[in-house]
Amino acid sequence: MKRRSVIVGIGAAFVAGCQKIGETGPGKALLEAAPNWHKGIHDALGGRTALAPEYGPEDISPFFRGNGSTDPQNGDYQDQAAAGFADWRIEVRGLVDNPLSLSMDNLRALPQRTQITRHDCVEGWSAIGQWTGPQLSLILDAAGVQDGARFIVFRCADNLNGADYYESVDMLDAYHPQTIVAHRLNGEPLPVRNGAPARMRIERQLGYKHAKYLTAIEAVASLDGIGAGKGGYWEDRSGYQWYAGI
Repeated sequence: MKRRSVIVGIGAAFVAGCQKIGETGPGKALLEAAPNWHKGIHDALGGRTALAPEYGPEDISPFFRGNGSTDPQNGDYQDQAAAGFADWRIEVRGLVDNPLSLSMDNLRALPQRTQITRHDCVEGWSAIGQWTGPQLSLILDAAGVQDGARFIVFRCADNLNGADYYESVDMLDAYHPQTIVAHRLNGEPLPVRNGAPARMRIERQLGYKHAKYLTAIEAVASLDGIGAGKGGYWEDRSGYQWYAGI
């Protein structure tokens, strides 16, 4: 199964992820089609091996702010945090041959990738941080993703307005070498405000795609029936585009 292709990018001029979908008429149809157009432009012009820029230690931002959920109060998150996430598990499930339940020790025992990259938020701010964690591709290969899987869904512990946060990517981004399950930021365990104990880094996409407080990684054939079917918490509610490439 050949899944280690990478998604590509052509710069901020094509960042359509910041746009809200129109309410009615032809404008709505055009903007609803934009994610596929945007994704196609990335594929066509950027090359299939493009990486997000990486930086040096001197470029790291002095403070990496939290955004959105910064301290979940739902479920047993507070108890888990107080215990240092000793019992935290990340389930790997769905269309896989070998479902997994990974502890933080399991995650740390895998080969690690460290990368210094820029986080670009849909709200207009950015920060540079050093992230460490295993490549998602290692985990997916260990689980044995089945041929029918087309998307990877990330389930999260944070709950906003009565709905659990989630995000998703296609297999191109899932197998991108810079897509990692990060558990360290700037050489230290991931802070709660930044998604402890583990979060996704999807370096070719805007910040809302980088799911925090990760509880499960799920391989699926379709996004239909998950949330409102648009592929993510904010996509379901605010018109953010599912493909938010930069």
